[in-house]
Amino acid sequence: MPVDYKKYPAGWGIFSNHIRFDRAGGRCECTGQCGLHPPVLEWKQSEPKVRRCIEKHGAKAMWANGRIILTVAHLCQCDPICKIENHVLAMCQRCHLRVDNKLHTKNARATREARDKQMKLL
Repeated sequence: MPVDYKKYPAGWGIFSNHIRFDRAGGRCECTGQCGLHPPVLEWKQSEPKVRRCIEKHGAKAMWANGRIILTVAHLCQCDPICKIENHVLAMCQRCHLRVDNKLHTKNARATREARDKQMKLL
């Protein structure tokens, strides 16, 4: 899905680079937000161990074809889009798309309804 940078605050590129490479070290920060990395209880542990996604920016994708491109995923519903560090995570495409699945479904429905309404007017 193309990114509309007009919706993002000024200085987004610098903020995005800071999150993806300075804070995350070039690795996906997802620890289960996408539903794929649940905590596991290892032998002789009383608390489940949090697992982090293993995908790294620029590396060959472990679970898909191609290379990993880290993105910045918003975990908040801020409108307009914010630049608050604890509202975002650096995520691989797979995790980011899973986190945004409900938003994508909502947008697709709105697009279909608008198209159908336009077709009825013709």
